[in-house]
Amino acid sequence: MKEQEINKARAIYYKIFSSFFVYTADANRYFQLLSLINLVKDSPLDGSSAEAFKNISNKLQKDSNISLVQEFDDIFNNPQTTQIRTTASFYAEQVESGKKRVQMLDFLAKTKIRRDEKKFSEYEDSIGFIFTVLSELTFLISEGEEQYKTVQHCIFADVLNEFVDDFSKAVYEHEKADIFKDVIVALVSFMELERLYLEVSKAKAKDIINNESKNEEISEEEKERRARNKAAKAAGAKQPKEDVFVTFDVEKDI
Repeated sequence: MKEQEINKARAIYYKIFSSFFVYTADANRYFQLLSLINLVKDSPLDGSSAEAFKNISNKLQKDSNISLVQEFDDIFNNPQTTQIRTTASFYAEQVESGKKRVQMLDFLAKTKIRRDEKKFSEYEDSIGFIFTVLSELTFLISEGEEQYKTVQHCIFADVLNEFVDDFSKAVYEHEKADIFKDVIVALVSFMELERLYLEVSKAKAKDIINNESKNEEISEEEKERRARNKAAKAAGAKQPKEDVFVTFDVEKDI
């Protein structure tokens, strides 16, 4: 029973971070995020995360997601600010759709989870998608599907752990980060506990990546993706991205 409770709690934390790093204008998902934050702030991981979730709760509007969406856009989409990259491939190779995406595709092939390209435009190795997958796998493990323990461990150790610290540092230091500063504080605390739980060592520090490098290699697929996103924004088509999972029979309570 204790193991089941731990995994359900882990699934909730992953779901929270998925909600912050997957763009959506869906009000229902935003209100669900508020509820989850209220849940974890009353039983935090440590002092740092307790303060962080308290700050997040105070900063997030209770009746609108406008402030969160605006800050998300300023950090990840606004061409007039420093744009933070979100894929493991970029932090590993300074290219989009690289080896880490291939790794994620291989891992996903061992599960029932697939990316719906019509609803989720980011790659499989984007941090938001990784959090979403880990939340789902952890929940399934808590329901007794222990066959997913190995793939969950591999995704964390071989993909997420390799770049989450560099990503966190970039977001925390971003000139427009406010809510996301506290999100990163909570994320860092959670990642440290996950490393202990999964017995994974912290990845070695990498050289600072220059996101504005003119020598960046961009695949044709990435150019096309950026063009689609640019066209959508120009048309004012910021459509909410819905859940990225296939349908499951199991009823979720996270």
